[in-house]
Order: sequence, then structure tokens, then C-alpha cells
Amino acid sequence: MGPRVLIVEDEEPLMLLLRYNLEAEGYEVDSVSRGDEAEIRLREQVPDIVLLDWMLPGLSGIELCRRIRARSETERLPVIMLTARGEEGDRIRGLSTGADDYIVKPFSVPELLARVRALLRRTKPAHIATLLRAGDIELDRETHRVRRAGQELHLGPTEFRLLEFLMQSPGRVFSREHLLNAVWGHDVYIDERTVDVHVGRLRKAINLPRKPDPIRTVRGAGYSFDETFAREEHALEA
Repeated sequence: MGPRVLIVEDEEPLMLLLRYNLEAEGYEVDSVSRGDEAEIRLREQVPDIVLLDWMLPGLSGIELCRRIRARSETERLPVIMLTARGEEGDRIRGLSTGADDYIVKPFSVPELLARVRALLRRTKPAHIATLLRAGDIELDRETHRVRRAGQELHLGPTEFRLLEFLMQSPGRVFSREHLLNAVWGHDVYIDERTVDVHVGRLRKAINLPRKPDPIRTVRGAGYSFDETFAREEHALEA
């Protein structure tokens, strides 16, 4: 499960080109062609990065960027502005509104991909790392293997994606609905209690005897990967 990218672009050929190249790089891509649709999508699920066109129907990219920065859920969301407006004043306006980067059309796709990688490396390093570590748990994205205390664990594909998603944001509580959208996808219509079943399977697979449970249940809210897990594990070893 690679980093999630939301493309907000009303030029369909460019949007398809970006989607193709990003998916080829291993990103999960969603796209919309209107600013107002993008605002709704961002309230449903927050991606890891947004590629945002300046000129959009429904709501301009500049105004959407302002609203992204105004919401606590998205105030730190990386945004790259895509625009044909290359004047210095326009670049300053875009960056002042809250965009993290600004690239002028027409642009090189390899350059854009490099900027996406650089921005994610700076703002969300866990989302592009090949190996995720917390305490005595290691998750390898390339080999799809998980080890705990050196022992290889056997996880199903859904449990692997669930653990990967939770380990990317230690301490953050995710609702069942959020986990369904992130791990199963928007187009899959299943009961939210399915999340409980797979969390149970994940716990059974990763919880070895006399080892702490890194998955925290937050009553009435959802689940999180316990941010104190690594510290507790080191304390137990000491």
C-alpha cells in the first residue's frame, strides 16, 4: 500500500498521464476534476499528498488550498500547486496561500515525481520508507514480510495492509469508517464490524506470549497503533 495521492485537475489528458505515472511508481491515486468535489473528498479521507490545479470549476485551487490549511485535519497536508501561471507574483501568491511547492505547466513528469518524493520524504518519511519499525516489530513493504522479535509472522493480505496503515501514524486514532476506506477502498461496501474481525486476526498473528499488544482500542472512536509501544518494549528489554 503506497502513499495516497489526490489529483485535483480538470484537464483529463493531464490527469490520466499523472495517474498512470504515479500508479506505476506504486502510489495509490484518486482524482477529481472540480474543486468543490475535492473538498468533499478530503472530508471523507485525507490523502498523503495533493496535486492541486490552480484553475478549477466549482472552487478555485487557491481557495481550496486556503480551506485545507484552515482545517485542523488537513493543515499539515502536503500540497503541490499545478498551474500555467508562471509569473513571480503568481508563484508568491500560491506559496503564500499554503502550497508547499509550485510547478508550472507544461512540466516534466519525472520532475514532478521527484518533487512528490522529496516532499513526502520531508513531511511523511514513514509513508515512503521500505521498512517500518516500531519496538520489536518490523514490516517490510517490498517483501511483504512481518517479523516480531526476529520471528516471522504470518499475516493475510488484509491484515498486512491494516498493520502497515496503522504503523504509518503511531498514536493516531482511526475510526472504523476511515480504516475501511484506507485499507479496503471507497468502492467496497462492507459492514464496519468487518474491521473488528480483521483487527482481531491481526492481534492474534502479532501478539506473541508475554509481549505487549501494540494495537490500542479506543472505545467509541476506533483503533490506533500505540505510540508508547516502542518505549514500553525497550523498557521490558532493560
